[in-house]
Amino acid sequence: MRYGLFIPQGWRHDLVDIDPADQWRVMRELAQHADRGPWESLWVYDHFHTVPVPSEEATHEAWTLMASFAAVTDRIRLGQMCTCMGYRNPAYLAKVAATVDIVSGGRTEMGIGGGGYEHEWRAYGYGFPEIGDRLGMLEEGVEIMRQAWTTGTATLHGRHYDVDGALVRPLPLQEGGIPLWIAGGGEKVTLKIAAKYAQYTNWSSDPEEFTRKDEILRAHADDLGRDQSEIVRSANFNTVIGEDEKDVAARLDRIEQRVAPYLGDRTTAFMAEYHSGRGLVGTAEQVAERLAELRERGLGYAIHYFPEHAYDRTGVSEFERQVIPALR
Repeated sequence: MRYGLFIPQGWRHDLVDIDPADQWRVMRELAQHADRGPWESLWVYDHFHTVPVPSEEATHEAWTLMASFAAVTDRIRLGQMCTCMGYRNPAYLAKVAATVDIVSGGRTEMGIGGGGYEHEWRAYGYGFPEIGDRLGMLEEGVEIMRQAWTTGTATLHGRHYDVDGALVRPLPLQEGGIPLWIAGGGEKVTLKIAAKYAQYTNWSSDPEEFTRKDEILRAHADDLGRDQSEIVRSANFNTVIGEDEKDVAARLDRIEQRVAPYLGDRTTAFMAEYHSGRGLVGTAEQVAERLAELRERGLGYAIHYFPEHAYDRTGVSEFERQVIPALR
């Protein structure tokens, strides 16, 4: 099992009550701690507005953070889960990512998806294309990036993008280009794109759904003549870990108390992820058991979001100390 760690960037109201002038210091220190630890990668989200509702609280931009983390870490890989194809022209995005790969010494990942947060799309002037168009943009964009990172130039006269000889130099340092993580579990289109292009996938951590998506990916790979074992399966986990059940409950209470002044009547729905069984919540032993079950189903990479991380690092430390060794 390989492990990634989300760095709080504000999107999920996870930097509230921290002065904006101090937020970069907090994010930098968390990234540097991860760089010294057992984590293979760190991650951010690619969003512009907070959830579950847009607010005036901070949401720091993903690719700016990628370049910043590249400059202040030495080992850890750098990813986004996931970059929205529609927010940036893919030739430009290929150039940005290649530069980050140079700055980082070849540590960049490209998590990419079609995007679905309508309020962001419309607020930033992108409109909101139908899902079929957004997935079409994803497929054309991935092809443009693949060309750019392997040949140094990209040309594609498509339905959604018209790129003619876009130069991307220098090439990324990683041989074959930056690894592609195709995010999402759309069975007819997204998983077919993943089967064609991806080195990694990312979909639901629900055990039954995980297995279903895995079976569909295998079928798409077979149809394309690709060895499905080349594709690493990953999933994201909203993780709260405590020494015992009392400690877990206290941590959830503190999270709820922190966000409630900002979310109001949305607080209960926001916390439902952690109380419903969908989140990865429990003692170290319970968390390790759930991850072990998914590993048996084919999970190769677990990416963890700790909602308390900017305020309390003990949950992350407990995971590092007990869960990771238990799964070796």
